[in-house]
Amino acid sequence: MAIFAGLIVFVSLWYTNGLVKDIAREERQKARTWARVIQSKAKLVRQTNELFARVKLEERKRVEIWAQATQRVLLTGDDGDRNFFISIISSNKTIPVVLVDHEGNLNSWLNIDSVSATTPFKLAPRERAILNRELAAMKAQHKPMKLPYYGKLYMSLYYKNSKIYSDLKETLNRIMTSFLDEVTSNTASIPVVITNGSGIRILYSGNLQTPPPQNPRLLPSFLETFKAENTPILVNLGDGIQNVIYYKNSTLLRQLRLFPYVQLTVIALFLLVAYILFNTSRKAEQNQVWLGWAKETAHQLGTPLSSLLGWVDYLEDNGQQGMAVELKKDAERLQVITDRFSKIGSAPVLQDVSFSEATAGMVSYMRKRIPSGIQIITEGDPTLKAKLNPVLFDWVVENLIRNAVDAIPEGKGWIRLYHYAEPNRLMFEISDSGKGIPKNRFKTIFKPGYTTKQRGWGLGLSLTKRIVEEYHKGRISVKQSEPGKGTTFLVQLKRT
Repeated sequence: MAIFAGLIVFVSLWYTNGLVKDIAREERQKARTWARVIQSKAKLVRQTNELFARVKLEERKRVEIWAQATQRVLLTGDDGDRNFFISIISSNKTIPVVLVDHEGNLNSWLNIDSVSATTPFKLAPRERAILNRELAAMKAQHKPMKLPYYGKLYMSLYYKNSKIYSDLKETLNRIMTSFLDEVTSNTASIPVVITNGSGIRILYSGNLQTPPPQNPRLLPSFLETFKAENTPILVNLGDGIQNVIYYKNSTLLRQLRLFPYVQLTVIALFLLVAYILFNTSRKAEQNQVWLGWAKETAHQLGTPLSSLLGWVDYLEDNGQQGMAVELKKDAERLQVITDRFSKIGSAPVLQDVSFSEATAGMVSYMRKRIPSGIQIITEGDPTLKAKLNPVLFDWVVENLIRNAVDAIPEGKGWIRLYHYAEPNRLMFEISDSGKGIPKNRFKTIFKPGYTTKQRGWGLGLSLTKRIVEEYHKGRISVKQSEPGKGTTFLVQLKRT
């Protein structure tokens, strides 16, 4: 199963990594292409802006020439010169201008739509209102040119941008808007942030999963995440406008980089679930084997035990009291064993019993059946009680004492049983002076089949663990052990 799982992981990661690399390469190529297009468009915007600035400068020069010609008309006395300057003034066919005297009265105008009058005296009320609106717009757009003509008297020349200039300005605005839209809402789905030239203020942003920080102090670290992935693009739009475009790899690319790890996690979870199911099935099968073995043993012992009890009654009736007493003890012992096996697989009934009394019978029984050189010592508070099934817990005590006896070399040593209280728990320790257990075997000894005896089955401690943990909801472990110095087992039970 492990080899198959490893093969799945290897093949899956190899294939997906190759696929992700190919897609990532295409994504990076798209990002580079997008960056080149943006730089080209930025160049076009800059050139258009520069053209616009030149047109604006040309119009200003034309207005200045027109103003000088107007001033010359006011000052010259030569008819030839006057006609020349008037021809210059008349050549202006595009720039709207209005000339007013020092008191603000309309004097003359040129290129004002919807006004057909040529002198102030011929102005209709509607035309005068149009001129006043145009004059207000001119005052808001440009400073007037002062044209002195006599002493302290002067004329003020107002003008506004030509229709060609206005159309060009509108076209430029559309180009700028289109450019910014293409940058922030690009088809490549690239996260973008546009800042001013100093990088202290965000002008536009697009395709961001979270909005940019509002706190200026957090902005440098925010922009650093963009710099770490791609070099920023410096955009010169002309007319003194410089912006910086920061961009990241697309969200899809970042997700694709994480995909193999997500896939590995999914596979690992699948294998974990498969292992848990397999382990649960194996344990369920083991439980069925334990249950069947226990029930069959109890059944097999039942028939000869009934016959044996019958023979005990027969001996008592025929005056064989001494033989009957000993035989009866062994028959009762077999009855206890049969009772133990019959309870395996059933929900045991736990009783509140004195722990000292619950273990005293088994300790007394084992003292008569172990080598005389081994001493069993019992210590503990006789008033302590625990929730036990006496029949099954007798089995625990028996197995632990037998295990200790087997560990004591040459049948000379001691076994100490000690119980004490802790909050909500009763602690029961069985120590011996035996040969000890290596630390790397502390958990192994509780597994079925593990034994150090040549003819052992390795089921005693496994069964003990099952009775303590599954039937009594307690815990059993090796508290301490050292080769050549003995072992201490610790059993934890619920107190009453």
